[in-house]
Amino acid sequence: MNREFYDRLTTIVSSENIAFEEPMKKHTTFRIGGIADIYVTPSIAQVPQIIALAKEYKVPVTIIGNGSNLLVGDKGIRGLVLSFAKPADYLEIDEATGRLYVGAGTMLSRVAQEAARHQLTGMEFAAGIPGSIGGAIVMNAGAYGGEIKDIIVSAKVLAQDGNVIELSREELDLSYRHSCIPEHGYIVLEAVLALAKGEKAQIRAKMDEFKNARLEKQPLEYPSAGSTFKRPEGYFAGKLIDDAGLRGYRVGGAQVSTKHCGFVINTGDATAKEVLQLIQDVQKKVYDTFSVHIEPEVKMMGEFE
Repeated sequence: MNREFYDRLTTIVSSENIAFEEPMKKHTTFRIGGIADIYVTPSIAQVPQIIALAKEYKVPVTIIGNGSNLLVGDKGIRGLVLSFAKPADYLEIDEATGRLYVGAGTMLSRVAQEAARHQLTGMEFAAGIPGSIGGAIVMNAGAYGGEIKDIIVSAKVLAQDGNVIELSREELDLSYRHSCIPEHGYIVLEAVLALAKGEKAQIRAKMDEFKNARLEKQPLEYPSAGSTFKRPEGYFAGKLIDDAGLRGYRVGGAQVSTKHCGFVINTGDATAKEVLQLIQDVQKKVYDTFSVHIEPEVKMMGEFE
């Protein structure tokens, strides 16, 4: 670790928000992952300065949110990990316009709850998604017929040249589990959402309905990264996996959930290598059986070998 780099980093962010050799399994919902060399939880205002400093010292930077859609390799992540957690968690609501101004580190569940409290509808689908706004925009997160693209007005992002720019919904190019963010190397800083006035009782009822559906159908009692595979056009990944005879299939501590075959779960001691092998085995068996390629929805990050 370059001492000069660290000294300059501490002029931007407090040493209390910097950790060395941080186990990434503490910061992913899969509870899997090796160590990050340097783990930082910055505020939104600090991000451009940190990125500029890292470029100057040629330190690689990895951005994560709540870690809900990540599989981090067993050998961890080299360089600097920026986690958009508490310091990047803020929410302002303009009740007159129904607009919400949300920091990238704000949990979707918190936004949905606050929206309901202010009788604003449109966020109900996101109440049970264990992710942050930043990550949700990157992958256009969705559930139960709703998607981020249905409610977003714009997003403020940090471009690779160091400039902060605002992208409209159209410019974000949102589609199924896709945005323009990764291909341009943007970092989401903030979002503006637009919701409609609704009845609090109806909003709460819909949120409860979705919550009960999750409890009934998803293996929430085990660590996972949520739905592991994208939905192939014309099919459902979970049904293909089930029909291929893979319900309960295991590689070490990694298992295809017996409750919902679209989920790969950590039964307690799974490694990233085992999860990756299981994903590849499932892809091969489904393709050999049905000639359908299923693509992982979970994002692979860090060093696996």
